[in-house]
Amino acid sequence: MPISDNGQTKTWQRRTTGESLTRWFVWLICVAVFLYCWQQISEATTWFFVWDAPRIAGDIWDRATPPRLEYLTQLGRPIWDTLNIATFGTLIALVLAVPTAFLAARNTTPSVLFIRPLALLIIVSTRSINSLIWALLLIAIIGPGVFAGVIAIAIRSIGFCAKLLYEAIEEIDRSQVEAIASTGASRWQVMAYGIAPQIMPAFAGIAVFRWDINIRESTVLGLVGAGGIGLQLQASLNVLAWPQVSLILLVILVAVVVSEWISAKIRGAII
Repeated sequence: MPISDNGQTKTWQRRTTGESLTRWFVWLICVAVFLYCWQQISEATTWFFVWDAPRIAGDIWDRATPPRLEYLTQLGRPIWDTLNIATFGTLIALVLAVPTAFLAARNTTPSVLFIRPLALLIIVSTRSINSLIWALLLIAIIGPGVFAGVIAIAIRSIGFCAKLLYEAIEEIDRSQVEAIASTGASRWQVMAYGIAPQIMPAFAGIAVFRWDINIRESTVLGLVGAGGIGLQLQASLNVLAWPQVSLILLVILVAVVVSEWISAKIRGAII
């Protein structure tokens, strides 16, 4: 036990009385907020349907099994459209994300006061809106179909790719850039030979990782009319064709697992 200057023994405490009271007050506030939110949710919830959910889920399971395997022949084109939406959307996003990332990085932007904020605004605005919302807007503008899905995935992916890429640009080894600049190289030559080789592994990893994410997102764009296998899922749900729904869900699961395996292998080879 520690001994004070006046010779009296002082008992060690983890927190002072004020700190303990403050923590208890914060906990009390959190519990009060939780109870208030729970009350609001309870008032807006029809609990009869909640308690009856297990029976409904069991009934749907009975209707959905076994999957209608003969319907598989009609899913080839939709799943191919889904893969195309994810792939082309990712490629378009990468083409637009690279210059945006260079404009957003502090060590490559032409202007920290003017250009960089605009680039950051593009990054934030594109990644803050879900791809389904982008798809709804684009369907209203250019009509339903695969093209709307591709553009929705591309817009959604720009901010994600550009953010990770500009962070990688800001973390490069400046000594290599300075060495190339000291030879009299132009600004473009410095970017091509001093910066690009350092960020290529990060760029490849970001591209593969985003493509993997876009495979998942593109499977549901059809629910709002943007093409792909989600369109078949929506059509089957509308007519309550549960065996078809279960088969579509299995196909989506297989596609996601395969894309995850491919992306993992590519990332492993890069890293």
